[in-house]
Amino acid sequence: MSEQAAFHFLPLGAIIQTFSVGGKNIVLNFPTQEDYVKHNTPHYGATIGRVANRIKDGLIQELNGQKVQLVQNNGPNSLHGGENNWAKRVFDGPFTVQRNGHDAVHFKYLCRDGSEGFPGTIEVRVWYIASNEDAKTVLTAEYEVEFVGNEYEVEFVGNECEETVVNITNHSYFNIGDGPDISGTTAQLATADYLPLDSTGIPSGEIAKFPRDVTAPFALAATGAHFDDVFVLESDPSKIPLDTRGLPLRRLAQFSNASSGLHLEVYSTEPAFQFYTGKYLDVPSVNGAPAHHEGAAFCVEPSRFVNAINEPAWRSMVLLKKGQLFGCKTVYKAWKA
Repeated sequence: MSEQAAFHFLPLGAIIQTFSVGGKNIVLNFPTQEDYVKHNTPHYGATIGRVANRIKDGLIQELNGQKVQLVQNNGPNSLHGGENNWAKRVFDGPFTVQRNGHDAVHFKYLCRDGSEGFPGTIEVRVWYIASNEDAKTVLTAEYEVEFVGNEYEVEFVGNECEETVVNITNHSYFNIGDGPDISGTTAQLATADYLPLDSTGIPSGEIAKFPRDVTAPFALAATGAHFDDVFVLESDPSKIPLDTRGLPLRRLAQFSNASSGLHLEVYSTEPAFQFYTGKYLDVPSVNGAPAHHEGAAFCVEPSRFVNAINEPAWRSMVLLKKGQLFGCKTVYKAWKA
């Protein structure tokens, strides 16, 4: 895999453990996989599923003709696929493979029917492709989910169900500065359209304009007012296929830090992204690694709309039926000026 030294991945959660640019690892991490098992409450670098972000009241109002109650692990809601979500599951891999003509690292995980309350057996596949582009260090993350049903359950007679729900993201935390937090970093988002959220993080179902200008460069702050918001690039659900990999990559956000000289751009085929500036980070020093507190890093989490399965106009973007593939792609570009 090209640029292999710049990256390291773990089977647990198909985690991005290191992303090194100019001699600096720009993602928060722990030294060992065992440390992640014990301490990764913030989901550092993990593949998030079966459903990223929140489902209102932990309840899917209708799936396979019935209501589905999930674990409520974030106030009244289900968050990031439940208590024992994919961040806590050991994937098969890493396998060194060819993907679209490039060397890649491949992980896969079979998520069984009933896992965390979700119906249907699915297989999630993750590919990481590292490359150089105009002196930039580039990491492409590609995701695919297939509804395999009882294909792997030879002793089971009959079908599990006809449909399930999927929404995937990666939960890396970035700090491109020289210091212990995001102070001194400048951000610029591609859109001011966002999903207004209630006090528990659930959208109202409307798309509005964010109350401040985020499409021009602005400074991030480690304390005070934080971002924990869902921004929207494509507001028309009819234009959002279940597999977005055929769509053009769009830049979601760009960041720079004058002190370190580091830059980061995040691209994706996804229609939305959560921008989070680490308000609730509180991780003690682990195995010699530094502690991380409020504002230590920021997240850009490309995904589908939050709680889409319960919004009739949005549910097609997360509803996976037999014979279909869910897919998406995210590209990170980083460099030191």
